[in-house]
Amino acid sequence: MHNKLPPSSATPPPAPSQITQPSNSASACPYKPSDSPSSSASTVDRLSKFNFMPENLSNTPAATQTTALPVSREPSTIPRADGSLWQYPSPQQMYNALLRKGYSDTPAAHIPSMVSVHNFLNEGAWAEILEWERRFSRGLVEGVRRCGRGEDGSVAGAMIEADATAAAWDGAEPPRLVRFMGRPGDLTPKARVQQWLAWAWPSQYKGELPFDRHDWFVRRIVPVGAKGSGSGSGAEEGREVRYVIDYYEGPPEPTGEPVFYLDVRPAVDGPTAACERLLRWGGDVWWRASGGVVREAKEREQSYKERFAEQRS
Repeated sequence: MHNKLPPSSATPPPAPSQITQPSNSASACPYKPSDSPSSSASTVDRLSKFNFMPENLSNTPAATQTTALPVSREPSTIPRADGSLWQYPSPQQMYNALLRKGYSDTPAAHIPSMVSVHNFLNEGAWAEILEWERRFSRGLVEGVRRCGRGEDGSVAGAMIEADATAAAWDGAEPPRLVRFMGRPGDLTPKARVQQWLAWAWPSQYKGELPFDRHDWFVRRIVPVGAKGSGSGSGAEEGREVRYVIDYYEGPPEPTGEPVFYLDVRPAVDGPTAACERLLRWGGDVWWRASGGVVREAKEREQSYKERFAEQRS
């Protein structure tokens, strides 16, 4: 359900996606989510309220700025509602936004690394959303089939991004990010339940809370006649699906690089979303419990033996 980025690999459903921060960003100075800035705040804290794509921010160097920062904005791979691509903030815009919020302790030289991490997290979140859409945008019946191999059947990340065209979506229009909102102060129900479980059974569950939460609203185009789409007669016009994203910090790498985890899933705003989450989780549990991994390995081995025998004959 939540693939490691990069590279993409299957993990058990409860584990979120792992995103390792680039090595050149370990020294980024963050903001502290309190009323008073602090130079000792962590990188994760500084990123939490800026893990989005701000628009119309000043690109002019600050009066007290001594280090020149790039002013160019990098386009994302995430399409907007009008078909254009969302753009990430330039390092200069990110720096100005921090200063505007009163966090003047941030060295300007660290900003490019912060922007790199910000962009990487957003691309990882979008790759996970694309995988959800690939499975369920054609309805629950098709979703059952696409969940048959559990997370081993996931193609989130490079495979989708390499061909994010109508052809990759069986002629349908690919999903688009309509809007988004940061909600760092609002725990998702899942995060709250995990907190309760950690309180009740600390030996079995970790009480780590997400350092940020986002809600992304995605326009899903459902082909006419898709079974179990929950979209009614207007399926061809598309409908809006809300995704919730919890951002976690994991244990650092042996090299000291921070690690981030994303837990991306559709919000349970109705029975269709609830079924989608149950099908994806259940599909992975069944695939593993029924020996799907071993069975597939044996089939590959048998196929290899047959091809080898044909070549020798």
